[in-house]
Amino acid sequence: MKKLCLFFFLFLTTLAFSQEDAWVYFNAKANSQLYYESPLLMLSQRALDRRTNQNIALDLKDIPMNQAYIGQVKLASGITVMAKSKWLNAIHVRGTQTEINGLKGFVFVDKIDFANKSLNQGAKTFETVKAAKMSSVKEQSKTKRIKTDFTYGTSGNQIQMLNGQILHQQNYTGSGKIIAIMDAGYPGVNTTSTFQRLKDNNQILGGYDFVLRSENFYTGNSHGTSVLSTMGGYKENALVGTAPDASYYLFITEDTTSENPIEESLWVEAAEKADSLGVDVINTSLGYFEFDNSTYNHTYSEMNGATAFMSRGAEIAFSRGMIVVTAAGNEGGTRNPYIAVPADAVSVLAVGAVNATEVRASFSSIGPSFDGRIKPDVMAQGVSTVLSDEFGNIITSNGTSFSSPIMAGMIASLWQAFPNKTNKEIRQLILQSSDRFTNPTNQYGFGIPDFSLALNNGALSVNQFSNTNFALYPNPTTDFVTVSFPESFNKGKVIIYTFSGQKILERDLDLSANSDSISLHSLSNGVYIYKIESDGFSKMGKIIKQ
Repeated sequence: MKKLCLFFFLFLTTLAFSQEDAWVYFNAKANSQLYYESPLLMLSQRALDRRTNQNIALDLKDIPMNQAYIGQVKLASGITVMAKSKWLNAIHVRGTQTEINGLKGFVFVDKIDFANKSLNQGAKTFETVKAAKMSSVKEQSKTKRIKTDFTYGTSGNQIQMLNGQILHQQNYTGSGKIIAIMDAGYPGVNTTSTFQRLKDNNQILGGYDFVLRSENFYTGNSHGTSVLSTMGGYKENALVGTAPDASYYLFITEDTTSENPIEESLWVEAAEKADSLGVDVINTSLGYFEFDNSTYNHTYSEMNGATAFMSRGAEIAFSRGMIVVTAAGNEGGTRNPYIAVPADAVSVLAVGAVNATEVRASFSSIGPSFDGRIKPDVMAQGVSTVLSDEFGNIITSNGTSFSSPIMAGMIASLWQAFPNKTNKEIRQLILQSSDRFTNPTNQYGFGIPDFSLALNNGALSVNQFSNTNFALYPNPTTDFVTVSFPESFNKGKVIIYTFSGQKILERDLDLSANSDSISLHSLSNGVYIYKIESDGFSKMGKIIKQ
């Protein structure tokens, strides 16, 4: 009987996996000029405004896919169209290998990539490194300006670690910014008191379940509910999110009943929707490396930011002017401790986890990316993170799944302070404010950002000098620094700030020579920010006193 049951199981497994997943890429689009002339047919006014503010031109990636092509594929025998992406001009299909290869007969098909890479022509064979699940939900589920002083309760540490309370006190709480969350479900968001403030202020703008193709997004796994609570939750003396006044779109892209590459395609589809709606920040507390069908597994060699479908989509999202924030993953203690899709993407901010005392959590996935880039990018609290469950209970939980949205909310709050800055400028402000910026590692990335410092740097950063003759040295120093400047330098001063933005030294420069020495004798040992200022220009950097 056991043998019979085993045979039947193997038969069903073989039958299930006879169906292959693949991406079919098209070679053209239709009516592009019509869309260029009437962009509101494909993007909202808010999305177009974001492009204008960041000087991002419309291009062919923005043009919708040719529906006639999709229609012809749908009519092909045995083919199911699972998802589509205008950015990559591709559809995700399911069928047998023979049926999918038959699509090459269409003149509009450019190429086909099977999720099982051994089926691709000229495919290379890589050793697959077995990985425990990422910070994936599957593992957990199968399971007039007024100063604002929030009573954070036990959630205070996860905000104060980032100096986020300084932004909140200046009323930078995410107002006017839109965050899209890609996750597994949001039950309880429409009923529990933790999210009452969001509901009362109409800050839930909408959502969609891409897995079930349903308008009901207040369902599914509660992981998304908890993720939202770290950004938008509010329960006085218990929990305050990092962006309590931001607005939110809630998208379901993770299917907790299985692990399949379709989830990567659904994520890209949701990111395109977020772009069209004018979203500013995307948070995704998901990551993919292994799938139920092991032939679909990613390899570490693919963690280069340019191979995985989802990572390529994330990079395009950034090119549209959004900031993409993702969990680094929870595999730091396994034999495959590296970040996974889409944390490997170049411009994505991959967030690792630290505990309350700013020590890296042993489970937090590490870098580098396969091509040697620093990953994760930054860190935030992911151990004993304070959040809400679907019933409104304030609980704690662990995972980079929560350090990511904590960071995403702070980014939205910072961007509120500088609405005219580009996503690249905001991203750089965050990295430069991080405590390991001058000495990043593959365990901590650039470290823990100081959003007070980022706020100060953003406010101070006027045009940078283009002349590289400006310098402050030695760095590190023990007592004195010398500032050198070109002969054309007419007037100026040096200002020294603490990391929290407090001005502690200001001195006019002596212009009798091309350099001037400044004593730092009164300063304690540590890291400071300097600013050289003259005639509407400035140059900033870090200075270390030993």
